[in-house]
Amino acid sequence: MVAATERDGVPTGPVAVSGPTEADWAAAVDAVRRLAPDARVLLICHVNPDGDALGSMLGFGLGLRRSGLRRVQATFPGPPEVPEPFRELPGLELLVPATEAYPDPDLVVCFDAASESRLGELVDRLDTAPVAVVLDHHASNTGFGDVLLVQPGAAATSVVAEELLRRLGVPLDAGIAECLYVALATDTGSFRFDATTPEVHRLAARLLATGIRPGDISRRIFDTRPFGAVRLHADVLARTCLEPTAAGGHGFVWTYATLDDLARHDQQPWVLEPLIDSVRCTAEADVSCVLKQIAGDAWAVSLRSKGAVDVSLVAVTLGGGGHRFAAGFTGQGTAAEVAGRIRNTLDVALINRDDRG
Repeated sequence: MVAATERDGVPTGPVAVSGPTEADWAAAVDAVRRLAPDARVLLICHVNPDGDALGSMLGFGLGLRRSGLRRVQATFPGPPEVPEPFRELPGLELLVPATEAYPDPDLVVCFDAASESRLGELVDRLDTAPVAVVLDHHASNTGFGDVLLVQPGAAATSVVAEELLRRLGVPLDAGIAECLYVALATDTGSFRFDATTPEVHRLAARLLATGIRPGDISRRIFDTRPFGAVRLHADVLARTCLEPTAAGGHGFVWTYATLDDLARHDQQPWVLEPLIDSVRCTAEADVSCVLKQIAGDAWAVSLRSKGAVDVSLVAVTLGGGGHRFAAGFTGQGTAAEVAGRIRNTLDVALINRDDRG
């Protein structure tokens, strides 16, 4: 594994990794096993956590509890609000607001964060803890932390978390399994995305064997939203723009959601997350995008590709990160200005047809 590529707080580019080595796994196992039962363990996932971030973190936290560690906290930067679809996850009792997280834990474990910047105000724990272990699956990971378990080929960070639990000798139970299953299902789009490999289905089978109910989980995570969110989605989709000549003729489709949209329909930001799936199905476009306003001129940008464009290259160029098929960044300006920067970056991210696979 290549060493970190973020120095003095300045990212120097994605870390080149082929996956954790046996030495990396051994270092992570040792970092956990040498802890005393009353050691303070702080688990951190990225800001605005999604299903993979929360599920991986809480599933691993429950595993640490099962292994005998008594003082395990889980947290994320920003407001301590869990999106509605994840409010029945096992392990939520581990969560504490960022303001109450251990200031000097004995071990930090980070989940699903491709760079230090995704840890917000909790980034200082990387320095106050003796060891920081990073579990991630983003090819754009900058290589921060002391022990890197970064597996770009994994469908979700939960794949890495489950492997570490297995190496620690922690058996799966229904609580751990439900968290990891939610993580796996969300990052594979209910097992629809190209990252859904035979190993993904084998992992899902092991998790289902604990007795969890996939139908109930899927209805809660994917198929339930307030009526106000349905109306909001209609407004946002009505302003969708299609640019069929963009991305070298492969097409670009995008829309945006404002804070006024949320206020008008009395909704919380989490209801915007499924919008990208409604946009990405556009037949005439390879690249899809949803801009979600987070402040006056600041937008959280979600990018998706069907394969002709590596959207992680777009996101990294514009200050973010992600995967070839799914990535994101934070943009500044008007919605049209941010979309224009994406459009201007698409051609450099075109994938040679001979390189696809």
